[in-house]
Amino acid sequence: MNLWQNYLRPKTLAEAMDAFSSAQKPLAPIAGGTDLLLDLEQRRHSPVHTLIDVTEIKELLALELRAESLFIGAGVPVNRIVLDPLVGVHAQALVEACELIGGPQVRNVATLGGNVAHALPAADGTIALLALNAEAEIVNFAQAAVPGGIGTCRIPLIDLFLGPGKSSLKHGAELIVGFYIPVSTSKDFEIPIPESPESFRSTYRSSSCFKRIMRPQGVALPIINCAVWLERVGEDTFNDICIAIGPGSGIPFRATKAERELRGRSLNETTFESALGSLLAQAQFRSSPRRASADYRRHLVETLFKDTLESAWERVHA
Repeated sequence: MNLWQNYLRPKTLAEAMDAFSSAQKPLAPIAGGTDLLLDLEQRRHSPVHTLIDVTEIKELLALELRAESLFIGAGVPVNRIVLDPLVGVHAQALVEACELIGGPQVRNVATLGGNVAHALPAADGTIALLALNAEAEIVNFAQAAVPGGIGTCRIPLIDLFLGPGKSSLKHGAELIVGFYIPVSTSKDFEIPIPESPESFRSTYRSSSCFKRIMRPQGVALPIINCAVWLERVGEDTFNDICIAIGPGSGIPFRATKAERELRGRSLNETTFESALGSLLAQAQFRSSPRRASADYRRHLVETLFKDTLESAWERVHA
């Protein structure tokens, strides 16, 4: 039995809008297909009449700097992300995450948009994007037409997730165009000395890191993963930090309480223990019969979080 009856390949968002509005339903977008085709074959996905191939839509293939953000199109294969020098400079955590997605053949076709749209709480690319404070650009083909083109909107990445494998994207009507990641910059500024007219110059510098723990046999899914982006001020103080853990809840998890513990403080054993305690109190680790129990993940997260945090910290001045 055929898994679909009709296959369309639009070249632009305007053509995609026509396809989404006029093609026989039910329909689904497809890029690399590394998740979707398996789901269709194993009947974990509802039947599809029309597949709309988004791999040639030019708007989804861009990878470039835009103002103060790095834009990565949702249709960019993850192996291109791994090799791109812009991503290496501004989003090292994403490079490290994409290097661990599947094997070489999978990385050549799998896309970052597919990794996010699948809405798994421990998806490597998703966890890295969450720590990098990314925004997603979305197009709604049911209501997006504007004079002179297609209307899109940008939303915080976390707003895309409703639960394990459940995306907020409207099925058959919405599509991820790409992701905006704030660029890494060094910022010189003056800090006044309390109770003194004097001041001294310092610099914000940022870096990121992604690590995961997985079973050793072959290409494996993560037992637990962690991504950290941080910005240091001076030599020894956190100016800002973002921490993401997967799976830390039913959706990709941001450790906001641990972040608050670290902002404005130095990295030492006391501040780390305080941040770890906040992380453990906020996270809701889940048991998986094929990966690990919740208790085992709680045991592992201390070492993984510390290793990832220290690596990002040291990279600032590397």
